Amino acid sequence: MTTWNFSSGPAILPKPVIEKAAAAILDFKGSGIGVLECSHRSKLYEPVVASAESRLRKLMGISDDYAVLFLQGGASTQFAQVPQNILASTDVADYTDTGTWASKAIKEAKLYGKVNVIASSKEADGTYKSIPKDLKLTPGAKYLHVTSNNTIFGTQLHAFPDVAVPLVSDMSSDICSRVVDVSKFGVIYAGAQKNLGPSGVTVVIVRKDLLGKVDRQIPTMMDYRTHIEAGSMFNTPPAFGIFVLDLVLEWLEGAGGIAGMQKINDAKAAKLYAEIDRNPLFAGTVALEDRSRMNVCFVPLNKDHEEPFKKLCLGRGMVDFTGHRSVGGFRASIYNAMPEAGIDAMIEAMRDFEKSNG
Repeated sequence: MTTWNFSSGPAILPKPVIEKAAAAILDFKGSGIGVLECSHRSKLYEPVVASAESRLRKLMGISDDYAVLFLQGGASTQFAQVPQNILASTDVADYTDTGTWASKAIKEAKLYGKVNVIASSKEADGTYKSIPKDLKLTPGAKYLHVTSNNTIFGTQLHAFPDVAVPLVSDMSSDICSRVVDVSKFGVIYAGAQKNLGPSGVTVVIVRKDLLGKVDRQIPTMMDYRTHIEAGSMFNTPPAFGIFVLDLVLEWLEGAGGIAGMQKINDAKAAKLYAEIDRNPLFAGTVALEDRSRMNVCFVPLNKDHEEPFKKLCLGRGMVDFTGHRSVGGFRASIYNAMPEAGIDAMIEAMRDFEKSNG
């Protein structure tokens, strides 16, 4: 029986990537040692980081005005590292509050400068069911921070705001799933564990001219310039994670690049949402225009159906599709590596459940 991994992260990886990574654990490039035990300073490994950066630059259209870094600490560290590096204590930054991770980013930024939450879609019950529209920026704001996709609640920013200030975006759950114009952004950061690789790697794309202008001392490890000067090799990097990330980027190239992947993702999401809207036993949880193409959240209209449907899906090899505790119901995370067959399996289960319970 095929297992369909709908986990929100760490998430599904392409099968060819897993096979290559598994082989490299035993023998890396015919060296007789595995990639897990290979020195990051060796001539054997060093090309991996260069390859990953080169592939990402080509796929996303990243110019030389930007540094590409492979760091540790996850997006949660970036909540603090971004303002540490580009928000002076007298500066103002604008933030939008669209979910759990956005609210955490706001909390950290307040430690370093003035933060204006210019829009929030938080509802009285603590959930988020939409993306704020018609943003009005603070005059003189240093940057605007947005979370591109909200994994927990299943909303997504489908068009980035056209603003005069640099955009800063947490793209942890949709980076490389759709085409973005990097030149609009001052900083893009993303944990790799949803679309780019295993947990442990954080991708940071930062416009270099924004750096070196704050009025504070920055700890060495938290200063982007430290890692730029060292080529992401100031300390021991997440070596295996970067290796797998490079394999994922190679797989993306073969899938038609990001533009090709976006077409696939749009089709997968449209197919699953169509069944949710058609099926009388289920309903979506967020505004139609803001539905995520990465994290499809839905609930049974009859609460008593939740456990029986879960049991049916588990029996058919579908795992990790339970909704976050703050939302309930189900969450099908359908990142880049989820094949259309996985969508079909979920749809078939929904239709069979309707036949026996409708």
